[in-house]
Amino acid sequence: MRPFVYEQPTDIPAAVAIASRFTTNDDQPTRANAQFIAGGTNLADYMKLGVAEPNRLLDLNRLKESGLRQVRVTDDGIRFGALVRMGEAADHREVKERYPVIADSLRLAASGQIRNMASLAGNILQRTRCEYFRETSWACNKRVPGSGCAAMEGFNRQHAVLGGSDACIATYHGDLAQALIALDAVVHAEGSRGARRIPFAKLHRPPGDTPHIETDLAADEIITAIEVPALPWGRRSLYLKIRDRESYAFALASAAVALDLDGETVREARIALGGVATVPWRASAAEQSLQGKKLDQTSAEAAADAAFAEAQPRQHNAFKVELGKRTLARALLETRDMKV
Repeated sequence: MRPFVYEQPTDIPAAVAIASRFTTNDDQPTRANAQFIAGGTNLADYMKLGVAEPNRLLDLNRLKESGLRQVRVTDDGIRFGALVRMGEAADHREVKERYPVIADSLRLAASGQIRNMASLAGNILQRTRCEYFRETSWACNKRVPGSGCAAMEGFNRQHAVLGGSDACIATYHGDLAQALIALDAVVHAEGSRGARRIPFAKLHRPPGDTPHIETDLAADEIITAIEVPALPWGRRSLYLKIRDRESYAFALASAAVALDLDGETVREARIALGGVATVPWRASAAEQSLQGKKLDQTSAEAAADAAFAEAQPRQHNAFKVELGKRTLARALLETRDMKV
């Protein structure tokens, strides 16, 4: 690990000012000389591997703004402070009652120790676990722009079948993000250019020709909160995660589902997929296919077909298409059958 300067700013303006001093408007957050850290469960790992090499770490845990550590529930929805730990949000009674999909996605992520350390903002910004990204001897456009993508012709069992490009097929491995994109969450951020609201669906960028640009954030912007709007039928929601083992493993395929039903007829469906895409993936085609239809095995399978209609599997990950379809169909039927 390279030497670095460690600082502990005490409020958001101070943190932004320090970051601005050591970055430029063109710097990407993941490549900036000054980077923010909270739980450190992702960034510290990549610093040890030599993937991330910031010269300065700004520890946000001393920030005095109390809202950063609170979960606020109102008639308008739920507001999560950016420094709320995953374990705190997963165990929050009203989160479990109002949005089981959020609680499920957090409970099924990582280990108990990591959930107690990792912040919500850090979790949604976590970087891929692609083997070729993590090992610096391999070509990786996300790590070194223009170097190539070793995963294309390499062992790509864990890689994405949706949202990839000729430059990158690395999977986004988080779980919470699927719940948030399905529920139309909004992210609040503050930086040198002021405060702004970012629809969660626009936070992460597909790889395209620039896989090293991973989010819409500037290098000196800090996520301060995540808001989920009030959805009365958010109680009928769940997150289903399929993985190689039941504990401490990333998803091979997952589905976040929320349903508004009239009996067994779908008024509205919210669906997102994990483990199969390069970014948190809203399955809009699947949602549209269910509109106004009775939710049964046939319509669930049709929605799953629609969700993967544009999948582009490679040599070792082709199984994810069928696995993803079965995961989504099962998640839809289990959500339908929830007692709410």
